[in-house]
Amino acid sequence: MNMFSRGIRNAFRNTVRTGSIVVILGISIGLALAMLVARQAVTSKIETVKSSVGNTVTVAPAGARGFEGGGEPLTTEQAKKLAATAHVSRTIQSVTDRLTTDNTTLQSGIDAGSLGRRNAARSGVGFEQAPPSMPAGGMRDMESSASSSTQGEITRTFTPPVTLIGTNDAMASLSANGETVSITSGQTFKSDDVDNVAVVGKAIAEKNNLSVGSTFTAYSTTIKVAGIYDSGTDFGNNQVVMPLSVVQKLSEQEGQLTSITLHVDSIDNIAAVSSSAKTIIGTSGDVTDSESQVASAVEPLENIQTISLYSLIGAVIAGAVIILLTMIMIVRERRREIGVVKAIGGSNLTIMGQFVIEAMTLTLLGAIVGIGFGVAAAAPITNALVSSSTSVQTQAGPGASGMMPGGPGRMMGRGGSQTLRQSVENIQTNIGWDIIFYGIGAALIIAIIGSALASIFISKVRPAEVMRAE
Repeated sequence: MNMFSRGIRNAFRNTVRTGSIVVILGISIGLALAMLVARQAVTSKIETVKSSVGNTVTVAPAGARGFEGGGEPLTTEQAKKLAATAHVSRTIQSVTDRLTTDNTTLQSGIDAGSLGRRNAARSGVGFEQAPPSMPAGGMRDMESSASSSTQGEITRTFTPPVTLIGTNDAMASLSANGETVSITSGQTFKSDDVDNVAVVGKAIAEKNNLSVGSTFTAYSTTIKVAGIYDSGTDFGNNQVVMPLSVVQKLSEQEGQLTSITLHVDSIDNIAAVSSSAKTIIGTSGDVTDSESQVASAVEPLENIQTISLYSLIGAVIAGAVIILLTMIMIVRERRREIGVVKAIGGSNLTIMGQFVIEAMTLTLLGAIVGIGFGVAAAAPITNALVSSSTSVQTQAGPGASGMMPGGPGRMMGRGGSQTLRQSVENIQTNIGWDIIFYGIGAALIIAIIGSALASIFISKVRPAEVMRAE
């Protein structure tokens, strides 16, 4: 009987022990495979998240979030200095304002509703005229007074304002919040356009019966509709976008900006550009970048990478130790058999090869069980790791909440971070043939390591000593 057949047969000499070893090894190898799958899945997700956020650095007036907060506007001179910064490929500049019944003929495409009326009451605006004296019931009675404009009564005329954005890149400004924007008719304007033209949202167009070529009035100026867009949301469609220089002039904000977005040529240069932007802007602006948002979002995934790596190494070592102890025990049990084989001319190499084949047989059986266990457990283990890790993550850093500087009312941090977080949590595991081959490779490594160390004890067996002991 040759070395291979004897090694395979010896693996089944004790059925109970063989079954126990195969199950234990299977769990160890299965855990190693599950950790490998988890590591590959989160690594792929990290790369996806990094590529989806983009290479941008955003500068906003210090303390401002859209029309919330305060602060002083940025300037076109600052924008020029930022544009000249190394690794900045292009800049998107914008200035914002509100169009109300005081300065435009446009009607808002959104009804105020109870939320809008509540916000208007809290802000102290939205009344056609103030009463000559405070009613006995105070502000509460004011808000519930009749709509007729008789003496001592007020008329509520509040409607949500229309957001006006002046920009040198219409599509980029409209898509700044991650929305998918499409031009449904007409076209956008050029970055350096100085004509009184506008691209209006679908809600505005429908409310005011506007089409391409129609006109409306803003700041006592006739504006022509160049295009109509659809962002997929009611709020996003309640905006008007016009050339930057035109809005600056009409709204008396010449030389002023409310947002500057820098596009960086590579994600590797974001930190350097962000640092340069902070130096240029100083205390007059807040600088945020996509790298910091991504770092916060992928932090739990990087923790999972570390955990899965250590668990993978631990599972492989555990399997090697199991097979090592098993082979040492088998060698000790067969000392007399080893001695007899040596006495009749068997070489150490032949005997060690026989035990290596036996160890590989046990380990490959364990690998078969482990692959099945790993395939079944990979997704639940990965999801459990992601859920436990992201649940303890705290959202922090600039823009964690509040309005987006480039577009009043659009959520940069809270909505964007929530979307990013949901994307991070949505991880799909994929078990291909490469994973299975890795599992078989791990099994072979375990078998070789475990049986090689046990071979040392085989080489030390002396036939004469064994016979004398018997």
